[in-house]
Amino acid sequence: MTDAQDTAADSSLRTSGGTPPEDAGSSAVGAPTPLLEPREGIPPVIADEAALAEVVAAFAAGTGPVAVDAERASGYRYGQRAYLVQLRREGAGSALIDPVACPDLSGLGAALSGVEWVLHAATQDLPCLREIGMVPTRIFDTELAGRLAGFPRVGLGAMVEGVLGYVLEKGHSAVDWSTRPLPEPWLRYAALDVELLVDLRDALEKELDRQGKLEWALQEFDAIAAAPPAEPRKDPWRRTSGMHKVRRRRQLGVVRELWQTRDRIAQRRDVSPGKVLSDAAIVEAALALPSGVHALSALNGFGHRMGRRQLEQWQAAVDRAKALPDTALPQPGQPVTGPPPPRAWADKDPAAAARLSAARAGVSALAEELGMPQENLVSPDTVRRLCWEPPAVADAPAVRTALAGYGARPWQVEQVTPVLVAALATNDA
Repeated sequence: MTDAQDTAADSSLRTSGGTPPEDAGSSAVGAPTPLLEPREGIPPVIADEAALAEVVAAFAAGTGPVAVDAERASGYRYGQRAYLVQLRREGAGSALIDPVACPDLSGLGAALSGVEWVLHAATQDLPCLREIGMVPTRIFDTELAGRLAGFPRVGLGAMVEGVLGYVLEKGHSAVDWSTRPLPEPWLRYAALDVELLVDLRDALEKELDRQGKLEWALQEFDAIAAAPPAEPRKDPWRRTSGMHKVRRRRQLGVVRELWQTRDRIAQRRDVSPGKVLSDAAIVEAALALPSGVHALSALNGFGHRMGRRQLEQWQAAVDRAKALPDTALPQPGQPVTGPPPPRAWADKDPAAAARLSAARAGVSALAEELGMPQENLVSPDTVRRLCWEPPAVADAPAVRTALAGYGARPWQVEQVTPVLVAALATNDA
């Protein structure tokens, strides 16, 4: 598409104004149009304080919601920090900001305080935005809006195509965004990610309103915006892929020691832990409990490309775990803070199993009737907890109180309470 054609296309952006979800995936106005260039061209990357100050002033003076996106370098770098921030707002145009060169964007965040931020899959980007001082007070999540509205595909590309009739090029989503300088095709892709976000937001708002779900969505958005930062995960080493093979405590100790050693190295080198040592290699070493470097080097993941020094550091980690007293070894499994796994309910508490079966069936039917995924109607964990330990008197007021205590939003409480009251009356007879 030439610049002139892109300008013409922009003058008549096609929104559905409420495309029924069952029609999503094909434009109501003909074949989708490839979106090849941002309407004002690729903006320069903001990489110094003077240019950032101009962007802050421009976006503070803009009008309406602001589209926000962030690019990370998952699989390449340690952690989930942002390596590019994209914004677009009426009256300000688009901006691409380098948060490595400008690590403090709290001034921009403050300038946009009170403004609605439009993000796609907000919970993925909010943590890395918070790290650089950008914390919204109001959001509109187009991915979550699509789920609530019943769209079968809610990726940004699918939503833009199905609702607005444009095709976004998604070929650079998994590249190493820590690369400097960023190649022009990547910057074009990044700018296009926010190009139509506000248009998508407006169309989805109309669709949610048409379905009578707009208030539900607003409650969900408020809950995301108000949520505190996530607590660090306890014993993250237990999430090593392939852990189901590791059963003995000594082997678990080896996984923990190798994982922690790998994590320290990855953090120091600022690389993805998987690039230091694979999960598969950690599990292999744990299962084999190698007696020395020679035995370690024969295992998958510790092949000929690994130098003697590296092998020695991994063997040292194995040896540290092997030398631990039994009292210092990790216990198998993670501490259970909630109900046991549902597969065990039939043996442990048949009545609870019957309640859960009835609740799941009721929630599934209601979710289908409302046209949304079950997990968006009510958290599966909430249903499990309620069925395992129901209120002493499982009437509607008690169930509503319990649901609210588990964090369900008012619209969810209203919708699922009748279903769950009926399920809790189920017994194993």
